[in-house]
Amino acid sequence: MGAIVLFDGVCNFCNGAVNSVIEHDKAGYFKFAALQSEIGKELSARYGIDQSETDSIILVEDEKVYTYSTGALRVAKHLNGVWAWTYAFIIIPRPIRDLFYKLFARNRYRLFGKQDACMMPTPEIRARFL
Repeated sequence: MGAIVLFDGVCNFCNGAVNSVIEHDKAGYFKFAALQSEIGKELSARYGIDQSETDSIILVEDEKVYTYSTGALRVAKHLNGVWAWTYAFIIIPRPIRDLFYKLFARNRYRLFGKQDACMMPTPEIRARFL
């Protein structure tokens, strides 16, 4: 069926992560939408996602929302190669995983910068974006 990855469209790290997911998602399981886009806002409202609290990568899969480290690890689980193995980190208690995730997310602009506008997908991957 597939899943939707909502991401911060102006975050350089998030854009790189989306490109990496596309590269390692040979089955085309994931579709993507920037949180700042109309569809991103609609999905946020539909699933009760507070973008002021959660503003990096969010996974919507089987009508359920996964945020922070759980969302990222569930994305990795579906990827080809060694990335799927990172799902093993799910055994670490969620509060500990989320602590590190939130610390990184809070500093992502300072570490990687941000763009003035959301990324524009190339024609080759445009169909993967909502």
